[in-house]
Order: sequence, then structure tokens, then C-alpha cells
Amino acid sequence: MKTKTALAVLFLALAPSLASAMCSRDHAETASTCADGMKWDEASQSCVTPINS
Repeated sequence: MKTKTALAVLFLALAPSLASAMCSRDHAETASTCADGMKWDEASQSCVTPINS
């Protein structure tokens, strides 16, 4: 019983750090990271200066 409890405590203690590690990779630039006056362009997947017509 103590072994199962110890493993459960260990898992619960490490779970947040493992979840954080999985979340930190493969993040793409989004519109919220574009500088003022810039706009997110889906085609180029980057911030661009908007063309006013």
C-alpha cells in the first residue's frame, strides 16, 4: 500500500512539470504577437504591414 501511495504522490508532483514541458514546444507566432500597425497574414504565417486600398 505504501508503494502505491508513494508512486501516486510522485506522479502528482511531476505531472505539472511534464504538462508544461509538452506545452512549450511547436508554438507558432500568432496575431497577438504582431507589433503595432502590423497584421497577421495566414498565407505567409507571419506579421505583415497591411495594405490600405
